[in-house]
Amino acid sequence: MLFTLAAHGQAPATLDKVVITPTRSERAALDVPASVDVIERDEVRDGQWRVNLSESLPRVPGVVALNRQNYAQDLQISIRGFGARSTFGVRGVRLYLDGIPATTPDGQGQVSNFPLNAVDRIEVLRGPFSALYGNSSGGVIAMTTRVGGDGPATEVSGAAGGYGTWRLGIDTEGGNDRMSFALDGSRFSTEGYREHSAARRDVVNLRAAAVTPLGQLRLSVNGLDMPDAQDPLGLTRAQAAADPRQAAPQALQFNTRKSARQAQLGGELASDLGGGWSSNVVAWFGTRDITQFQAIPVAVQASPTHPGGVIDFEREFGGVDARVQRSFDRTTLTFGVTTERMNEDRRGYENFIGPALGVMGRLRRDEQNTVTSSDAYAQLEADLAARWKLTAGVRASRVEFRSDDRYLSNGNDSGQVEASSVNPVVGIVYRASPSTSLYASYGRGFETPTLNELAYRPDGSAGLNTSLQPARSNNVEVGWKFIPSAALSASVALFGVRTEDDIVVLTNSGGRSSFGNAAATERSGIEASLFWRAAPDFSLQAALAAIRAIYSEPFAICLGAPCSRPTLVIPAGNRLPGIPAETLFIRADYRTHGVDLGAEWRAQSRLPVDDRNTDFAAGWGVVNLSAQRSFIAGSWNLRAFFRIDNVLDARYIGSVIVNEGNGRFFEPAPGRSWTVGLDARY
Repeated sequence: MLFTLAAHGQAPATLDKVVITPTRSERAALDVPASVDVIERDEVRDGQWRVNLSESLPRVPGVVALNRQNYAQDLQISIRGFGARSTFGVRGVRLYLDGIPATTPDGQGQVSNFPLNAVDRIEVLRGPFSALYGNSSGGVIAMTTRVGGDGPATEVSGAAGGYGTWRLGIDTEGGNDRMSFALDGSRFSTEGYREHSAARRDVVNLRAAAVTPLGQLRLSVNGLDMPDAQDPLGLTRAQAAADPRQAAPQALQFNTRKSARQAQLGGELASDLGGGWSSNVVAWFGTRDITQFQAIPVAVQASPTHPGGVIDFEREFGGVDARVQRSFDRTTLTFGVTTERMNEDRRGYENFIGPALGVMGRLRRDEQNTVTSSDAYAQLEADLAARWKLTAGVRASRVEFRSDDRYLSNGNDSGQVEASSVNPVVGIVYRASPSTSLYASYGRGFETPTLNELAYRPDGSAGLNTSLQPARSNNVEVGWKFIPSAALSASVALFGVRTEDDIVVLTNSGGRSSFGNAAATERSGIEASLFWRAAPDFSLQAALAAIRAIYSEPFAICLGAPCSRPTLVIPAGNRLPGIPAETLFIRADYRTHGVDLGAEWRAQSRLPVDDRNTDFAAGWGVVNLSAQRSFIAGSWNLRAFFRIDNVLDARYIGSVIVNEGNGRFFEPAPGRSWTVGLDARY
């Protein structure tokens, strides 16, 4: 979305992108004291699979999005190092789809239900102002889907490529200024690059908008079905070197896999209350069911306190986010409250019956877990002078965990944990010219443990790990933005983060991990981005990030489990695992004779695999090429593309499983692969 900006009483001189996530209302990017990038619809769709956010997010500096080639575990996504330690799903980063949280109150999220074929835009917020989104807000990724369009239309799209991979989608949209809708459905299927990594994923998304007497109403319905996605597990270094396409033997032995099903409904009502007042209310409700078969040895499950090798749970989640806003001549005030709740029925079963492995056996765990969060927030935006803008806010958050044990064979393991925090943010912008701004910001954030991280105590005793504390961070950032025209934009940001009580793995043994707190960690770095349309037919885009992420004070972990007192010291200066020190994205696009040609280079430095820094996945760089062409056939508008990834057939590790207890850290990436696709719009 673009609009003409007039500044300092001068004539409109630049086209400045509108951003929403930093302030929850439309603001010019140059007026926001935060690092925020917008990925537009064409960037997500053109020449892409439209299956994984890892296709598009690397063009944002400071974001690491790795495709694990394992749809049972989702992507690895981190922002400035937040979320890098997650071994499954996304944590430490707040996720939103059409204004509805895709992150549960405990900070765990997933993106498998994001309908990339229906995307309108993706906003990525980094830095201190992420704290205004509450718990686990190391960054924010907010995707918005299209609703309606220029008129009634139907599109059929498809893509096919190597390793038995294909996608088929259909969407239709229509309506008018008062009522519109867009419906999208897609199926993705793959046999997988690695052995035992086949998956199928169905996603349906409906978005509708209507003008009502109460205001603008938007409804969203989203559904996901992913049955029996196979999990090849990680490989040791020797296994990855011998055959990167193999699955771990344990994956075949226990037929490791995961089934997921999710459905959610949400609505947003934006109202003009008059007198400069407006309101916005978002409400949502959903369910998510998971059954996962793990590769936990039979002998390990002999312990009477072990929860088994099959995870099975049903969740209900919902919440309300309501805010009011008052605009004056030079000031805007926002006040809001958010409440969320998740109820989970969780069971654990043995993954064997007699000699048969990989089947659901005896019940070993039965509990009801509840996570509730309640937040209140306020924000001020003020024009201090002709060139100066102030944005400040505060959010008070409270998160409560409760576990009610219904499997009483070994005593009652019920428990309750609470965490709270008051997090202020403040930023100031100086508009040096109509096309340039400088800014500085500070924010304090916090990150609670997830339910899974609270589940086990390092000493092997039952019940919630009540000694595990939330991590608390202080974030600072200074930056420069330059947007002289729609054809040129650039930005540079320097940041520093110090975190007390960062959450780390204390033990990882027998299929369970227990967590503790490190004394302190530090992250500091620089991010730069550039977009330049040098000519009508040629454009260049680049994103560069460098980060130093270390343990700034020593702490101790356990050598094995159970462990009553950690003794293995992790020295100060060790690198945080899963965080590459440097990442680079460069893309060039050229249009010639009606064909759009694209070339990109993606690269990152080596990855430490654990807190001890015992091993590293080597750095890598890959070249990808694409070609697209649009043409008309009768009443159909067609767009075809051809793409080659990893043109030079580099052999590399695409991601690592951080602190994996069996040394199976490595998840290899595919070699050279091809994709063809076609969009047909009527």
